[in-house]
Amino acid sequence: MSSLAESYQNFLAQTQSWYLQHNLTLQAWSADPTHPAPGQLAVLEDNQVSWQPVRQQPPADFSNVEQALELTLHPDIKQYYSLYYGAGLGASHSRGPLQLLMVWDQADVARLQENIIGHILMKRRLKQPETVFFAITDDDSIVLSVLNSTGEVYLETVGKDVKEKLASSLSDFFSQLSPAAYQGG
Repeated sequence: MSSLAESYQNFLAQTQSWYLQHNLTLQAWSADPTHPAPGQLAVLEDNQVSWQPVRQQPPADFSNVEQALELTLHPDIKQYYSLYYGAGLGASHSRGPLQLLMVWDQADVARLQENIIGHILMKRRLKQPETVFFAITDDDSIVLSVLNSTGEVYLETVGKDVKEKLASSLSDFFSQLSPAAYQGG
């Protein structure tokens, strides 16, 4: 297993343990109760479901995105989005709360890929280095992204060039996180 897969898996284990210690359940809105997602455990009230991270089988393939953009995505971002199905995990970082984005099911992989293509096309139009988002913050205009050329993790204000580097890799970034329930928008 790569260091990224290990650090991600370690953070998932810490998060699941933290949720148990705090008597909390990972919850998400159910996209379609008649077609449960791979990680869905139980239907709760108000169209919510409990869930747990589940390894993707087969892993998401990003070759269509790379062909459409005539670009090779950084291996870390492809691996990150192809490891687990889930609804997103809250986390705490020294810069504030965040939610790690995850894909819920195979249909969500297609939506993610469309969003990645749109994001990279926007970066190209703005003549900015290409990035791929992987987490959101409680400020709708700020995401966490991987700089495609290097794999470095940045805090990114949407539409702006990246300036604030948070880690040299996704693996390093995971070691900076603590589990938390995400309360953002």
